[in-house]
Amino acid sequence: MVATAQAAPVAPGRLGEAIPAEALLTYQSHLATWLTERRAELGRLDTAAQRAANAQTFTGDVVLAMSMWQSVSTGTEQLRQLWDSGRADAVARERMSRVIWGRLDGAQVPGVGADPSTQVSLVEATRLCDALISQLRVRLSFDPNQADTVARLRTVRASLVRSGDMLRRENLGPAADGSGGPAAVDALVTRLDRVTADAARGADVSGPLAELESASARAERDSIVAAARRHEHDRDASRATSLLERLAARSDVLAELAARCRREVLHPPILAVPDVSRLGEVPQDREALAAYLTRLELVARAMDAVEDAYSTPLRTRASLRFRLTSATDRARRNGRSASATVVAAQRETGDAVETTPCDVALAADLVDLYESLTQELPHRRRASGATKGSS
Repeated sequence: MVATAQAAPVAPGRLGEAIPAEALLTYQSHLATWLTERRAELGRLDTAAQRAANAQTFTGDVVLAMSMWQSVSTGTEQLRQLWDSGRADAVARERMSRVIWGRLDGAQVPGVGADPSTQVSLVEATRLCDALISQLRVRLSFDPNQADTVARLRTVRASLVRSGDMLRRENLGPAADGSGGPAAVDALVTRLDRVTADAARGADVSGPLAELESASARAERDSIVAAARRHEHDRDASRATSLLERLAARSDVLAELAARCRREVLHPPILAVPDVSRLGEVPQDREALAAYLTRLELVARAMDAVEDAYSTPLRTRASLRFRLTSATDRARRNGRSASATVVAAQRETGDAVETTPCDVALAADLVDLYESLTQELPHRRRASGATKGSS
């Protein structure tokens, strides 16, 4: 088999940030090269697997590797559309970070079950695909009936060591169904020791060794998926903690805004400021954490609605003050300020705008009326036009 020409590209930025355009362009270029090279190698591996004497033992990993490649290809197409030939703004580049670092959409993989691509990011999918290709490349380099047994045993032991080290480094235990984990890898190591001892005695170990090769490949694949899920969980927990802190700080600001609106505005909105502390601490369970993040996002949207409701009357009042001042200045310039009607309207409108609490609806009506009263009279506009024409 031909060695992989380029390692999985290093992804820029992180989840939720607008990644710089230059970094995104470079990443997409490397990703395109990676996809082309991996697709060609997967084709060669698939052909070799179909010709192998025990082809069925390779089917699951070949299909899974192709599924991961397809998920990366789909994610790459989403990046291309968001990139829009370099016209992506900050919002689009933030969405691209979610495509790169967020979970991919996957499906069921025949012979494997739930596709791990539903649990990993685009970055982790490229690494998992590379790991699967590497395993297939090693396994398909040997003919089970003719390969050197010692070399095959060494390959299996190296795979199990990698799996065990990863599980212990990430402090990962068994899956929810009790499978996997360091204990399962240790059990495979014990089986490998027995097969090694039998091979040293000259026994035919081709059958047990083939089973161990398949089991070690699954163990390494599962350890990669488990580590990816742990990283995803850690990112979600960190995001939830950060969002919880921001919402708690924002809650205090909104409470002050609501209190000010109730003091300064007559008939203020009747909305409660969401109390984020009622959600409790960030949970550790995967499903509970996902539900917790959903609730945090709902609270954030509720806070947006509260902020808009309480700030709108205050902004309107500030705008009415500005319009009143502008109309008063216009009245001085065109001589309307000498009118008793305008003077009375200015006094009444000023009282309505400055009174606390302010009846914003009444003040708006009075400002509209005052602005019409301060307009230059029609006969003066005609006289002014005639003067300009004669000159």
